[in-house]
Amino acid sequence: MELQEFEKVINAKEGYASLAFPKLMRKVYVWMTLALLITGITAYGVATSPNLALTIFQTPVLFWGLIIGEFALVIGVTAFIQRLSLPVATLLFILYSVVNGATLSCIFFAYPTAVIAKVFFITSATFAVTAIVGYTTRRDLSRLGGILMMALIGLIIATVVNLFLHSSGLDILISYIGVGVFIGLTAWDSQRIKQMFLMAPDAGESMQKLALLGALELYLDFINLFLYLLRIFGRDN
Repeated sequence: MELQEFEKVINAKEGYASLAFPKLMRKVYVWMTLALLITGITAYGVATSPNLALTIFQTPVLFWGLIIGEFALVIGVTAFIQRLSLPVATLLFILYSVVNGATLSCIFFAYPTAVIAKVFFITSATFAVTAIVGYTTRRDLSRLGGILMMALIGLIIATVVNLFLHSSGLDILISYIGVGVFIGLTAWDSQRIKQMFLMAPDAGESMQKLALLGALELYLDFINLFLYLLRIFGRDN
């Protein structure tokens, strides 16, 4: 009798979670898409406003303030997501998207618009395919995730070292490795987010804040993948 009651409880929870799951996953991708849209509009807006662009990139205090602000926002949202209310966390995510767009506007001065548009579509297709693979595969990617995080640390160190070496060969190697790392992280994050929300008891504020965090992680995967692909395809321009 107790076993039957236990099975009923488990089935009830699975049924309840199945109702929350699509809503939470939809929020992840809607928030990620909106953040990318905000970043793109901001970047283009700054790039087409000469006075604003000059103010940002010729004022070191302002430029580095924006860079530091980006890191502070990501760390703050990630570390204190459960202490923040959902509206505040959402506002900080939007603010980060705007600040990131302002700093990324520099790509419009470094690469032709046609190249940026081409790489954006390549990134979108690559990201979509990789996210689908991560979402649908039955293979556990957690071990791969650990390896990729170590590779990411190595990638950051190599990038810092190359700031002093100025090696074009190392730069292109870093770019290709970066593409591989963020393709893998996209698949891993997609699977991890799916597994997390399959166990979600409801779609309340706590779970929605985790969905916002998942959107931030996928947003960062997309942006970094885009930047590394841009470095590869934009080398001859």
